[in-house]
Amino acid sequence: MELFLSSLSQMAFLLLLIIIGYVLARLGVIEENSGKILSKLEIYLFIPGLVFSTFIKELTVETLKTDRQYLLCGFIVVAISILFAFPVSKVLSKDGFKRKIFQYGLSFPNSGFMGNAVVLSLFPDLFMKYLIFTIPFTLLTYMWAVPNLLMPSGQHRNLSERLKTLLNPMILSVIIGSIIGLSGLHIPKFIGDVASALGNCMPPIAMILTGVTIAGIKIGKLFNSIPVYIASVIRLLIIPIAGMIILKSIGISFSLALCTVCTLAMPLGLNTIVIPEAYGKDTSIGAGMVVISHSMSCITIPFIFYLFERLFS
Repeated sequence: MELFLSSLSQMAFLLLLIIIGYVLARLGVIEENSGKILSKLEIYLFIPGLVFSTFIKELTVETLKTDRQYLLCGFIVVAISILFAFPVSKVLSKDGFKRKIFQYGLSFPNSGFMGNAVVLSLFPDLFMKYLIFTIPFTLLTYMWAVPNLLMPSGQHRNLSERLKTLLNPMILSVIIGSIIGLSGLHIPKFIGDVASALGNCMPPIAMILTGVTIAGIKIGKLFNSIPVYIASVIRLLIIPIAGMIILKSIGISFSLALCTVCTLAMPLGLNTIVIPEAYGKDTSIGAGMVVISHSMSCITIPFIFYLFERLFS
């Protein structure tokens, strides 16, 4: 019950930040292009700063030896998620484009913005392991999911372009931070302090950005699609509960199980809005899943952690 109450309090905190972003955007205090600016700050500064500062402090040869199972488990979980999403998305929609949106949402939770914020707040000692666990999700998002599921036909990138896409600030921060952490190389203290300060900005700005993004959507059209509700329930309840049952049955370690559940319990990501919008495609399904799943997650995430506590305590 303690974990349920602490996670409920944390979700209320994150929800308030989302509401603040939404209200400021609706009142015009935050201008229309501010969402893009906040998104770029998250992608180019705050998340890389958070990842870099964590890796240089906590990643050593010893931790890599003991934590490599988190990377392997991450690949297994994302592969199962993708395989599961294929048939389910076909049931949710017969339209090819909408089916791909559902497939992306069921395969790739918001393990970046929302996941980082939740894990940092509730399980700070687990954060390094969580970052390692979610590396496969990030790689497959840029290498396969975005070009094949969210971009229109004819806009798919070739292999060289996909590889270039991987050289983004988030992946580079993992690589550089890993090199420094594993080598034990000493860097000037002020560099680490700047990275830590940027990383501290990540959770609140990510939630405000979510509110700003939602504010740009016509809410009235988002609550009429039954498949959106079904997808949100599957993403937030069925997948994490099924995951917990499987993890409990195979006797996996507590921390590895918690990393898995922290990833699977997150709502649907913002890419289902951002990428289709950039190509002039319909964003109603993606926006509906984002709004509904993020709203529901304020209750479902504490509930999932309550079940986790009961199963794995």
